Amino acid sequence: MLLGLRTTIYHVSNLEEAKEWYSNVLGKEPYFDQPYYVGYNIGGYELGLVPDNTESKSKIEGVVTYWGVKDAKKSFQKLLESGAVVHENFQDVGEGILVGAVKDPFGNIFGIIENPNFSLDK
Repeated sequence: MLLGLRTTIYHVSNLEEAKEWYSNVLGKEPYFDQPYYVGYNIGGYELGLVPDNTESKSKIEGVVTYWGVKDAKKSFQKLLESGAVVHENFQDVGEGILVGAVKDPFGNIFGIIENPNFSLDK
């Protein structure tokens, strides 16, 4: 029944700062940019930023979306250099699969995965 990852939405306290941070990390500008939603197309998948100034809202740390990357070590380092903090240490989980996760400056968990075995069904 599930068709695969399509969209991940991150709630952010400052949409302009989040847009700047994610544009830097992703190396591209959003394809959709409005005061209520900023959307990025990342290899056919959607990363959406939604403004949310609710201070009492906590992030769910058990939910992690992993975004595919070609070089996990380099990508993980770029995230850290961009102001993210380690949430899940970068590690080899077997069969050449490398994963790690950070918290962005807005408290969202951003995971990366280098998986040489992954292919999209066509």
